[in-house]
Formats: sequence, structure tokens, C-alpha cells
Amino acid sequence: MDEVIIVGAGIGGLTLGLALHEANIPCRIFESAAEIKAVGVGINLLPHATKELAALGLEPALANVAIATTDATFFNRFGQLIYQEPLGRAAGYDHPQFSIHRGDLQRVLLEAFVARAGRDRLLTNRHCVGVEQDEAGVTVTFSAGGTGRSTVRGGVAIACDGINSVIRKQFFPEEGEPRYSGVNMWRGVTRWKPMLSGASMVRAGWLAHGKMVIYPIRPADTDGLQLVNWVAEIETPVYRKRDWNRAGSLDGFIGAFADWHFEWLDVPAFIRAADQVLEFPMVDQDPLPRWSFGRVTLLGDAAHPMVPRGSNGAGQAILDARALAAALTGNSNPVAALAAYEQQRLEATTRIVLTNRSNPPDAILREVFQRTGDRPFNAIGDVISREELVGLSDGYKRIAGYSQEALRR
Repeated sequence: MDEVIIVGAGIGGLTLGLALHEANIPCRIFESAAEIKAVGVGINLLPHATKELAALGLEPALANVAIATTDATFFNRFGQLIYQEPLGRAAGYDHPQFSIHRGDLQRVLLEAFVARAGRDRLLTNRHCVGVEQDEAGVTVTFSAGGTGRSTVRGGVAIACDGINSVIRKQFFPEEGEPRYSGVNMWRGVTRWKPMLSGASMVRAGWLAHGKMVIYPIRPADTDGLQLVNWVAEIETPVYRKRDWNRAGSLDGFIGAFADWHFEWLDVPAFIRAADQVLEFPMVDQDPLPRWSFGRVTLLGDAAHPMVPRGSNGAGQAILDARALAAALTGNSNPVAALAAYEQQRLEATTRIVLTNRSNPPDAILREVFQRTGDRPFNAIGDVISREELVGLSDGYKRIAGYSQEALRR
């Protein structure tokens, strides 16, 4: 097959590059940034994603820099335990759930791609301007930091350039800006002593008054402190456009958590000890009717940006990449391959985008918030049954594709 042009060196683009290299399909990755730096904070790789990365030989490298998450634990804002369940290998999966710094994940992928494919297969400071195609291939135009424009010829072009994808906008020019969910996020990382199991993913509170997601993303250092990711989410009518590097202000949100003093964590002290605070609006886009246009297709956030309420955005980009590589490997006709990839992935990710808006795993917190009127309870069984809690959690796993049954297929 002619060379695959990958636009974007994020998680999806690098995973695709690794998968194509493994399949002996030539590719090059073109990244808009002049230098690839660690941006963002923590993310989770659910078992269906780590399964795919393990198949690329990356599990040992990830295990060295990530936390193998063992449990999901839910509290109300009064510190009362609502629900707890095992995760990853602790739940019987063949592969772990990793909580990891986004920059660490990108570095593992980047180093593997450069080592295997060669440094010349990754070009930075190449901002995609647009793509054209004919019966024989594609021509992608890039600008390079004021030095003019250049074109690259290939067999197919894959847009891995995120929620503000230039190629997505080329095919859907009237789509408009990302859709704001009504929830703003403040995110940070804090060096802190291990809490609860030391590998817990905690969700607490609810969006109306303030919700927190807290989990460690790096093993303990020589001082016995982990790097712990946290997300504060609050219903907020006003927001600013998403920027992975925008600094946030503590004064803008910490008041919602001023009285969160739990036995296992003093939340305001924990927030104030953060190395940095970043601010993001929680946004997505309505699902598209199609991704593939002849020899061009979309992948990851360029195809299906979703609100980060199911720990699943990066994972779906990884699944996209592996599915696309398999389609290109198994079909000599690139147009048919891209159509087959779309057929496999579009409907599945559409369900996740819509479910993340309405019933992600933290819908457990919403149910308790609504049923108690945001008041403490005497016993959680008086509010919601264990069966309902399990049903909410398992329902999301089935839709997101990482139930035990789905991974055994």
C-alpha cells in the first residue's frame, strides 16, 4: 500500500503509526506543534485499551510509569461511601486498568514509534491546512511556522488532529464550535501520600454543588508521595474555549469544596498543594453521520469528541487505531478499507458519546444526589439498592465495550 499520511501525533495518531508499522504499512506522522511536549494531566486506560497496547508490546513500559488501578470508589460530598467495585486485573480482567499522566502515555508511544519506525517518520511543525484527493491518492497541504506551505502525497490521509480538526472542518464546514455541556472543569496534579487503597479511582459529590474525581497517576517517589490527578467539576454557565495549557484559578472553584474534610483526605488542602491548576470546559460534538470520504477518514477526537465522564476518550482513539490498521491490512482497496473501519467504529462510538452525556459511571452519584436531596443518609441501602448500583456500572461497561463478555469475544 502507498504511504499513509497521519495528521497529528497525539495518542490516536501515534498508536495508529505503531499499528501500521507492525503491519508493514508505510506511514508518516505530521504534527502541528514544533516540539512534542507533555501536555494535559491524568487519563485512564480501561482494559479494552490496555489490551490493544499490550498487543503492541507496550504494557511493560506503561506499567513502569502508571498506576494499575484496583478499585472505583464513590462518595457523596459528606464523605459517605456509596459504592465500591474492583477494576482491571482486580476485577478479573486479563489486562490492567492504567491511570497515567497523559504526557507519560504520549512519551511511551512516541519513543516506541521513533525506535521502531525511525525518527524520519515523524515530522513536527507541520500544521495541516487541508487535503485533496484523486483516484490515485491524497495530497495533504501543510504550513510550517511562517516558512510557507508544502504538500505531501500519500495513499490515504487520516485525521488524528483532535476536537478542532482542520480536516473535520473541511468536510463539515457548517458544524460550528464544540458543544458545551454546562460543566466546567479545573484539573491539577498534587504530590500526596497514598490514599485509600493507594490505587483507587475516587468520584465524589455531584455537579450541581461540585464533584471531584481523584486518582494517582505515578508510583510513589522516594518521599513516599504519589502524583495524584484530580478534577473538580461544577455546573457553570460561562466557559472559555478549551486549551490544554490554560492556567486555572483556585478562587474560581475551591469554595465549593471548602468543607470537604474526609477521614482519608482533606480536600481543600489537597487542592491547594497542587503543582499546577488547568481549566477546561467539558465539551463534545454531536455524532457525525460519516467519517470516511474516499481516501480520507477521521480518528479519535477528530471523529468522536466526547465529554470526559467515562474515562474512555483516549481508549476509544486507541481502539480506532487498531481497527483502522486491521482494515488497511485486510483490504487492498484503501477506499473500501476506510469504509469498513467506519462501519465497525462509528455506531459504537456514537453510543458512547451519547451515553457520556446522560449515564456514564458517575450517574451513580447523580442518583444518590437526587434521591437524598443532597443530604447525608443513614444507610446507602435505604437510598439505592446494590443491584441498581451494579446495573448502572455494568450498563456503561457494555456500551463502552469493556465488559468481561465483550473482551472475551
